[in-house]
Amino acid sequence: MSSELQSKLDYVSAYRENRLKAAKDVLENQSLFKELIQICCSPLDKNNHKACWILEFVSYEELIWLQPHLDFFCSNLKVLKDESSIRPIAKVVQLLIKSHYKKNENSIFLSPENLQDCIEVSFDWLINDVKVATKAYSIRTLYVLGNHYDWIHPELQIILNKDYANHSAAYKAVAKEVLKKIE
Repeated sequence: MSSELQSKLDYVSAYRENRLKAAKDVLENQSLFKELIQICCSPLDKNNHKACWILEFVSYEELIWLQPHLDFFCSNLKVLKDESSIRPIAKVVQLLIKSHYKKNENSIFLSPENLQDCIEVSFDWLINDVKVATKAYSIRTLYVLGNHYDWIHPELQIILNKDYANHSAAYKAVAKEVLKKIE
């Protein structure tokens, strides 16, 4: 028997308005959020990518809802293999990292293990064959992390300089922006 959330996800399509409506349903019923996270971290679930789309939109509004689920969420980042799931999750990781280092009353707290998971998966997405949007989010995430971990900027710089010539204009624009900040 399908849950309420699974039934909603069955009808989600890639249209932005459609994804926003599903996110609004979750925002209006926080009890759906835990299941949403579980589906996001279950790559074999038929609605995995749709749940990831919805999580991205929910995170723009209520990133703090992820706080009690961070150990589960961060430790499962590496299980995602589908590009349709990875891109929105790369954006969520970027939002988490920015929030963690913002340090205000609504900030997310990431444990050292959570941070390590985010670092590892961001480097994996950067060096593996994923679409440019995922790489762009990963570059920006690693740039922020590099302001707090001495070794990240030099590694990021090496990768960006090595890969620069082989990528699209969009990748080059982000790489150039971040390289300029690092140097």
